[in-house]
Amino acid sequence: MNAYIQKVLNQVEKRDANEPEFLQTVEEVMKSLEVVVDKHPEYEKMALLERMVEPERIVEFRVTWADDNGQAHVNRGFRVQFNSAIGPYKGGLRFATHVNLSVMKFLAFEQTFKNSLTSLPIGGGKGGSDFDPNGRSDAEIMRFCQAYMTELQRHIGASIDVPAGDIGVGGREIGYMFGQFKRIRGAYENGVITGKGLSYGGSLIRPEATGFGAIYYLVEVLKHENDDIAGKTVALSGFGNVAWGAATKLAELGAKAVTLSGPDGYIYDPDGVITKEKLDYLLVMRNSGRNVVKDYADKFGVEFFPKEKPWGRKVDVIMPCAMQNEIHMTEAQWIVDNGIKYYMEVSNMPTTNDALAYLMQSGVIVGPSKAVNAGGVATSALEMSQNAGRLSWSEEEVDEKLKTIMINIHKASAEAASEYGLGYDLVSGANIAGFKKVAEAMIAQGLV
Repeated sequence: MNAYIQKVLNQVEKRDANEPEFLQTVEEVMKSLEVVVDKHPEYEKMALLERMVEPERIVEFRVTWADDNGQAHVNRGFRVQFNSAIGPYKGGLRFATHVNLSVMKFLAFEQTFKNSLTSLPIGGGKGGSDFDPNGRSDAEIMRFCQAYMTELQRHIGASIDVPAGDIGVGGREIGYMFGQFKRIRGAYENGVITGKGLSYGGSLIRPEATGFGAIYYLVEVLKHENDDIAGKTVALSGFGNVAWGAATKLAELGAKAVTLSGPDGYIYDPDGVITKEKLDYLLVMRNSGRNVVKDYADKFGVEFFPKEKPWGRKVDVIMPCAMQNEIHMTEAQWIVDNGIKYYMEVSNMPTTNDALAYLMQSGVIVGPSKAVNAGGVATSALEMSQNAGRLSWSEEEVDEKLKTIMINIHKASAEAASEYGLGYDLVSGANIAGFKKVAEAMIAQGLV
């Protein structure tokens, strides 16, 4: 390995030894940049990589709120403002019990390169809390969101940091947080947060955007392989906005999602999640707060596999859409043994590094999450543009812009891989293409 990259990895491992998710993503990205760093010895003199793996700012704060019985609770809030070289920090807020500093840093680091790939002027950030909204009343969620925003509002703004939604943070939570921001600031600054409702500055197709974008990216991969999406069977995990958007676009293009999953297990629907009734039921499931996928099996009379994952299914395409590190070596071996050619990461870092390497070495075409799922943040940036211009674009306009962005992300990744003699390595290509833009901006702006 390049000596400079190894030095930086050693420093990160020493400093952040208790942050496994962050170490994982830094290692994955840095190892793929060796071909670039070899050609730029000036990077070391400017400590470019050391700066790139260190967040510009981390805000950690206490969130105190009361439940419906008057019992006080204390949660931990975060905002990691990782890199603003190409624009204001941009990235979602996640409310889930697994949220900690390592998860926040990993997501913000990934977001930096993902946002760069969109070609839009947005930097990388991420935030959230270890608050679990599942099972909480609307009033409790509102009080928590207001308490969270009371602190966060000090650190965000349309030209500073623009949060959005993520796991556990949908339109309801965004609305409560924006309302609190407006009340504290005394101004209607709707460009400060994205994922808003259509009645107060939100963008059409934002809830579907991550899933739609992932399928647009898949279509480009299939085109490269002289293949077609029509008739393809796809295994999805999750059943939230991302899986719903992906299943919807697959059905529209003549393919079908045959699995969905939740914490309780997965369902297998050989006819596919293709009818309006089935797609609409995903919204009912998500809004129920139960967080179980078995409801789908009960509703439509399909098989349910408790506490199992869908990755042993023989399908044409695998698309994990739920959580980080869903795919370990065992699941990767299932995928290879089943002869599956296409593996598209839709959730952030769903694959452990050893499993990712195994899939690639085995000839599986891997679409990396920072490219495949960039449609969500791209559409958030389009929402920012509409807010800044006091505009409201049609669904067709937003969708066409999203499709163009995803086509260009695939093209940039493939071209970067080809430029450095890496063949059709979309993982390295995406890392290189995202890195080069951020690196150029950081060098141009000096030692800051």
